Amino acid sequence: MESQQPLNHQNIETGAIPPQMNHGGHEMFDVHEVLSGSINTMNTYTMLSEHVHDPELRDILQRQKQFMADEYNITQECFKTGQDPSKPTQSYKMKQGNDFTFGMKPSQSKKPMQSAAEITDETIALSMLNAVKSGALVKTGAAMEVTNPVVRRVLADSLPNCIEMAYEISLYQNKHGFYQVPQLSPQDMQQMQNGYSPAPIQPGNFSSH
Repeated sequence: MESQQPLNHQNIETGAIPPQMNHGGHEMFDVHEVLSGSINTMNTYTMLSEHVHDPELRDILQRQKQFMADEYNITQECFKTGQDPSKPTQSYKMKQGNDFTFGMKPSQSKKPMQSAAEITDETIALSMLNAVKSGALVKTGAAMEVTNPVVRRVLADSLPNCIEMAYEISLYQNKHGFYQVPQLSPQDMQQMQNGYSPAPIQPGNFSSH
């Protein structure tokens, strides 16, 4: 009996790769890490939710978790089918303003908790921020490895949402004194800002597409 070539080898020769198989090896592992990380972040938010005291922080946590679940479903769907998801990706909108308070004030030094009774809104906000930042890094790496155009676009669209969520959390932290932002002196800032000049651009070298 004549042996048959593997299906994927035949598809590569004919070019007839079904959409659900339109994924490279690196992509499979990296998107697996993205989806697993998304679940872990949502699980983290769920575990933290019962310890939140501030209604404002609870609102941020709930809105972000709901958005993450929707984004996870979109990513999972297009990864499984290789095709456009049944609903388009969305843009996360935060409620915070954009004003940071700059400068350092005396504060207590940080140390690890000794029991769950020490969980505060400060530690919850920091855990949320770290989870969102971690997800952004994993999604960035995965987007650079993806071969499927739909999955690549969905991951790329997710990155601004991660940035927006992290920014929203950091604004909350700053407003409540959990995150202080030092500044350089005005002279040092001006020195660094003036340390760069525009690059010369030759006219007519850009495509209109």
